[in-house]
Amino acid sequence: MFIQTESTPNPNAVKFIPGNEVSPNGTFDFRTPEEAMAVSPLGKMLFEIGDVTGVYLGRDFVSVTKDETSDWALIKPRVLAAIMDHAMSGMPVVDESAVQQRVNAQENDPVVAQIIEILDDRIRPAVANDGGDIVFDRFEDGILYLHMRGACAGCPSATLTLKDGIENMMKHFIPEVEEVRQIL
Repeated sequence: MFIQTESTPNPNAVKFIPGNEVSPNGTFDFRTPEEAMAVSPLGKMLFEIGDVTGVYLGRDFVSVTKDETSDWALIKPRVLAAIMDHAMSGMPVVDESAVQQRVNAQENDPVVAQIIEILDDRIRPAVANDGGDIVFDRFEDGILYLHMRGACAGCPSATLTLKDGIENMMKHFIPEVEEVRQIL
């Protein structure tokens, strides 16, 4: 297995591209080992490396965020080994029940369905190129709450992307959206 790596706009995050699907049924972002342990064997393995502060599972890549004091020269080989070990184990990347919970929560509101469609079709592919994602959290009282994930979490240009790009697009296509806010 050959895994490519790409730098991202966030100096503490690297995008790992294994050349096959990683999480075809949706993206997942883990900020703590406990979050990963409950849902993802791969996420758990990556946090066990140490110095890892975030794991983002994209459709065909994994973004790993390290703490600011660690050196990628030391962490990158361990991340590559963990991804390869997981691929050889035959374990799922994500527990199927977590995927089903997400689907059930999003099927009830037509405005939410339209928001998710715009995120999936127009916005997420662009930010995935930088090793991150923007994921729906909730929509209430005209305010759309989104999570910046992967390399986008903590990126210096995230606020500009959120307000100038995403908020303007959402307001244009969905009049019910009055504002977009980031969930930290």
